[in-house]
Amino acid sequence: MDFREKVVSEIREGVKGTDHDCRYNPCHFPGQDCTFCFCPLYPCEDPELGKLVKGRDGKDVWSCQDCYWTHRPDVARELHQLLTHRVGGEDAPIDTKSIKAVLERKFNKRAKALMVLGATSGAGKSFITAALCRVLSDQGFRVAPFKSQNMSLNSCVTSSGEEIARIQELQARAARAEPIAAMNPILLKPKGNAVSQVMVEGRPYMDMDVTQYYECFVRNEAMGIIRRNYELLAKTNDYVVIEGAGSPAEINISGFEVANMRTAEVADADCVLVVNIEWGGAFAYIFGTILLLPEAERKRFKGIIINNMFGNAACLRSGIERVERELGIPVLGVMPHTEHSLPTEDSMFISSKRSSVSDKVVGVIRLPRISNFTDFDALTLEEGVSVLYVNDPKELDYVDAIVIPGTKNTIQDLVWLERSQFASKIKELDGKVPILGVCGGYQMLGDTIMDVHGIEGGVCQQVEGLGLLRAVTDFDAYDKRTVQVSGELLVGTGGKVRGYEIHMGRTMAEEPGRLFRISSGGDPYDEGSVSADGMVMGTYLHGVFDLPAFRKFFVEMMASRGEGRGRTEARSLDEVVEESLALSAKVLLENLDLSPLIPFHQGGGTE
Repeated sequence: MDFREKVVSEIREGVKGTDHDCRYNPCHFPGQDCTFCFCPLYPCEDPELGKLVKGRDGKDVWSCQDCYWTHRPDVARELHQLLTHRVGGEDAPIDTKSIKAVLERKFNKRAKALMVLGATSGAGKSFITAALCRVLSDQGFRVAPFKSQNMSLNSCVTSSGEEIARIQELQARAARAEPIAAMNPILLKPKGNAVSQVMVEGRPYMDMDVTQYYECFVRNEAMGIIRRNYELLAKTNDYVVIEGAGSPAEINISGFEVANMRTAEVADADCVLVVNIEWGGAFAYIFGTILLLPEAERKRFKGIIINNMFGNAACLRSGIERVERELGIPVLGVMPHTEHSLPTEDSMFISSKRSSVSDKVVGVIRLPRISNFTDFDALTLEEGVSVLYVNDPKELDYVDAIVIPGTKNTIQDLVWLERSQFASKIKELDGKVPILGVCGGYQMLGDTIMDVHGIEGGVCQQVEGLGLLRAVTDFDAYDKRTVQVSGELLVGTGGKVRGYEIHMGRTMAEEPGRLFRISSGGDPYDEGSVSADGMVMGTYLHGVFDLPAFRKFFVEMMASRGEGRGRTEARSLDEVVEESLALSAKVLLENLDLSPLIPFHQGGGTE
């Protein structure tokens, strides 16, 4: 079979998507479209897509080993349409030059990089990044978010079992892209005592203290990891929208920092600076940040965004004019304060959500190492339900349900529960209010936690849990379970559940009651645990409230304690987040002139 016949055969057979059975596997990259495994443009001789190498016979041959372009789903789809039209007749020639000319006008072979940096933490980088991803996606571009290094205990699991920061998953959703580890190649998960678990490309790498991380990992490995993952995104997208971390002007760590300007250099990114005006001193932050940067780095900044404005922005006019005159960087506009339901990335900024004193209150204990706190955002979709992050055990006297959330260090936070009197208060309320433990909270609710190798707590030990569930947790290996799951609720009226597991340790439950029947891949199995009286529950499923079934069951357990049941609203968190992403893009377009970053858009402005 000659080359042309192979291409036509592939088209007629409808081959598409990554072919994991291909004899050349694992040469595939995530998201590859294999429709044109035998490329109809070969040899394109385009230096951006390939290069000449020596073949086995010593002669020059065109290599497209690093060419991702024709394997992008949108490019492959267009090629399929063009070739299907051209092979209508058996003898119709394939005019590769004509096909390539058409596609060159439509597709970018390498992504343009935009980078969103903040003058401070909490400036609104994550929100602006997500909004930009949605704006570009709405324009028909293939977009990916990227954060080279993130420090967060709020993470999630991709379909491939990779762990990334939850905010990058949200930004991928904004971009209408499948989340992959390349979007967040380095994730630091603090464990306490200046030690973090370092995740590399979605998998546990090792625990490091600050010195190990900066002196060894950053100096020798970090930039290589960042480059190869950015390159994958750059070769498979039209735009990559990069989020920085903290401030780019942290002069005390400028020689070690990899999440801001060094990443901008790798990506050759156009940068925008975001400042939160609500914090005060916005213009001082702008001038201070820009002027502390070297001249070469200042030149990357194509715009400034003043974020989170309450009231009329006209009062900022003179300050904006001075910024533009003295720094030579345009202020793209002023973003108004926007109420939305997007999750918060940093536990530093989580807050209780209560709309009425008559609400039923879910008390979430604010553990020192709390993780995945966005698990509880969906509870506020229920009318008459509020979420209170509890800092004092006395506050538990006024809640209608207790949640012990996930944690990056179960044993240390369990010790904190005991010392702070939370443990005794929780035991006092056993049988009076529903008590739910999620992930690390589930482990704490059991009888015993064994860490004989010092994997979790750094010390070989066995500790007593709260003893509210008949369960034993064993940290027997430096191994993490990261998987997306779905199934059925086994209590109440049943219904669908969906979530993901991210945990070390195995929990052996002796309680006869189970919460869920999980059916995601492999043989179905029961998950979670329920006490004999039904009032204490534990599960490893993060995101357990996102779908209505378990949320409705939990809220009705609270409502049964008194008058006035909260009315449940059968909406998934996905629907609410999608509405907020659409709103973020709308507000961005209405208030900013993005033309210095995105040539197709002119609007908003600073009026």
